[in-house]
Amino acid sequence: MTITNPNHHSSETISGSWQLDLQRSSVEFRTGHFWGLATVKGHFDDFHGHLDLGTSPAIELTIDPASVQTGNRKRDRHLRSADFFDADNHPRVLFVSDSVDLHGDGLKVRGHLSARDRSIPLELDAQVRQVDGELEIEAATTAQHRELGMTFSPLGMIPPRSDLIVRAHLIPNNTYRAAA
Repeated sequence: MTITNPNHHSSETISGSWQLDLQRSSVEFRTGHFWGLATVKGHFDDFHGHLDLGTSPAIELTIDPASVQTGNRKRDRHLRSADFFDADNHPRVLFVSDSVDLHGDGLKVRGHLSARDRSIPLELDAQVRQVDGELEIEAATTAQHRELGMTFSPLGMIPPRSDLIVRAHLIPNNTYRAAA
């Protein structure tokens, strides 16, 4: 893993080990439908992750694909099926960083996204803010879901890419936060 910080003034901002505060974090996606004329938006209810620039991997995010929610039960069942996530046979989606480059309040993260026993390289940009001893990170990228085996697209109605958005509130690993 590489960590680069040419500005040096931000290194204190994200030193140490951090864990996701699940109640204030989200993992979301947007995917085109009807040849890109409509957008399906959704999120995952069950995920966990951490950030620690002193270890490798520095960033790890695990998602339970069975927790997908789009506001449409029939669509959610279809997304959990073998046409997409195949959640019964592949109960996790995993992102693991290979490198993290720190530039001021921005991170350039390179890693691999794995689902359905396949893995694709992924690069994302993130903004980092320190607020009251916690970190707020917003990251976005685009993934080729077809390369992960999610090829269902009758008449080519579903474009091959999905936008992924993570809004993370992280707390120091030694902090206990009771459920509200």
